[in-house]
Amino acid sequence: QVQLVESGGGLVQAGGSLRLSCAASGPFSRYVMAWFRQAPGKEREFVAGISWTGGTTYYADSVEGRFTISRDNAKSTVYLQMNSLKPEDTAVYICAATTRLGRRGPNDFDYWGQGTQATVSS
Repeated sequence: QVQLVESGGGLVQAGGSLRLSCAASGPFSRYVMAWFRQAPGKEREFVAGISWTGGTTYYADSVEGRFTISRDNAKSTVYLQMNSLKPEDTAVYICAATTRLGRRGPNDFDYWGQGTQATVSS
């Protein structure tokens, strides 16, 4: 079992950047990690995922080339660097853990954080 706590959200202008962090307690290196986001009135959507050692990453088309997911297993932390932000990126960003690589559906993930709000103004 792993517990997840996100941080780093905030308010930024369009074109700006934010770096989100998700600190884990428990056997972090055993899990594939991912970021999801959920905007008001919308379903939770996959943003990015990363393999156990960080050698494989995968992204939603909407963020490819702008967002970068990374992890530091020594610190039990996964990051999401968000650049060239757009107002449509405004959402609660939530990290999640699973034992299965390549999954994008929320039902495939076993553990979730509470989320951190990122707001992009136009």
